[in-house]
Amino acid sequence: MAGENIAKSKIVIVGGSSGMGLALARRCLDSGAEIIIVGRNEAKLKRASEVLRNPAGLNTIVADIAEEHQVADLFDRIGRLDHIVSTAADIEGAYELLPSVDLKAAQRVVESKFYGPLLLAKHGALKLSANGSLTFTSGIAAYRPTARGSVVAAVNAALEGLVRALAVELAPIRVNAVSPGWVDTPIWHFVAGDKKDETLDAMAKRLPVGRVGQPDDIADAIAFLMGNGFTTGTILHVEGGHRLI
Repeated sequence: MAGENIAKSKIVIVGGSSGMGLALARRCLDSGAEIIIVGRNEAKLKRASEVLRNPAGLNTIVADIAEEHQVADLFDRIGRLDHIVSTAADIEGAYELLPSVDLKAAQRVVESKFYGPLLLAKHGALKLSANGSLTFTSGIAAYRPTARGSVVAAVNAALEGLVRALAVELAPIRVNAVSPGWVDTPIWHFVAGDKKDETLDAMAKRLPVGRVGQPDDIADAIAFLMGNGFTTGTILHVEGGHRLI
């Protein structure tokens, strides 16, 4: 049933031009869904379309989810739809020790991972079918914060609170979040720089599953949340047992 729901769906994926969002777009397109990838960078959207081989069921739209008028215009253009997903996260410059935290970098994290989802819900819920859903991405930082990660930890935790509140307010529309662990995506260039591979390899040795995550692992989890009509207000942890170590 879950797969059938996705196959018949019109799905918006914010942040779908790379990483977890791109993996989800590929999976949903393969299932027969109509996909609209939304992002701020037109060049990245074009590359994503090329990577996905420009299928007939794919469209891209340039929009910044931190700007309310752009979010409102986005959903006016799209019309009725079934699912909204956001994997967007602007964390560049956010991983710093407290004395070096740049407020503008911190604000970009809040805009991409909290205000953005809030605006997607505010304007997108009006366009969703009654059995539709919103799915956001928080992260392991809310549960296993590290030095230099206070901003991201706090925003992830705030987003999870928002998910629970929206699940009540927007019912019967379902609202959930996936909380990924360490996943090998381009975002790690901002977190670890040249030590990306070394950092991920060290974590792989610590995790009970013996590896870090891949984008497809998170795409599987998001697809479940979209397709399962009895799951709402839930944080689905997909982190290889990270919370146990």
